[in-house]
Amino acid sequence: MDQPQVVSRDEWLAARKELLVKEKELFRALDKLNADRRRLPMTRVDKDYRFTGPDGEVRLLDLFDGRGQLVLQHFMFDPSWDAGCPSCTAMADDLSEGARAHLASRDTAFAAVSRAPYPKLAAYKQSRGWTFPWYSSHGSDFNYDFDATMDPATGPNRYNFRSGEELTAAGQGWLIDYVGEQPGVSAFLREGEEVFHTYATYGRGVEVMMHAYRLLDITARGRHEDWEEPKGRVAAPRESDPGFTS
Repeated sequence: MDQPQVVSRDEWLAARKELLVKEKELFRALDKLNADRRRLPMTRVDKDYRFTGPDGEVRLLDLFDGRGQLVLQHFMFDPSWDAGCPSCTAMADDLSEGARAHLASRDTAFAAVSRAPYPKLAAYKQSRGWTFPWYSSHGSDFNYDFDATMDPATGPNRYNFRSGEELTAAGQGWLIDYVGEQPGVSAFLREGEEVFHTYATYGRGVEVMMHAYRLLDITARGRHEDWEEPKGRVAAPRESDPGFTS
């Protein structure tokens, strides 16, 4: 099994400082990217979406819990399922009460939304010991409108902001006829009684909620997944598994 080269402390320090230059370049690039995110225009949410929670029916505005911003996890949970998607479950596992308190201190709420009926969500939430707000969009257009559920019968499929032609060109043509759930994370802004959609991310963008991945990324053996370089760092590398089920 391949291991990092063993060197003196001085040699390690020199190599670490060389990598630090690249890390600082990356952080500066991320700062610029985050600024560009904040400069994105926003779009008003005109539909009167309704959700079901522990206290009955609520509006999208209610998910803000009185705060100015909302981060929302599009949690994959089809109405026919009895358990949530493993990768979305792993994302939710990484969301601590402390993290939500930190968001709240910056005028930002967190909630999850799934298409399964609320009793299924409540049962699964209890089994996992979760405390975050989780609402059902069952019977509404919410998941379809925000590209968290795909079904060609409701309109042309798009994924990660790509149309059918763009999906085909990217080697993802199979998604054109796909029927089912997809993970995502959206951000909303509230101005009085008006709600605006400011950001959404899909695909690997949802790793923003996967803190375990971020910690593994600073280790010598990484995520233990077979796509990573350098090869041979783990005896039995796994396929990419954001649900940590294998």
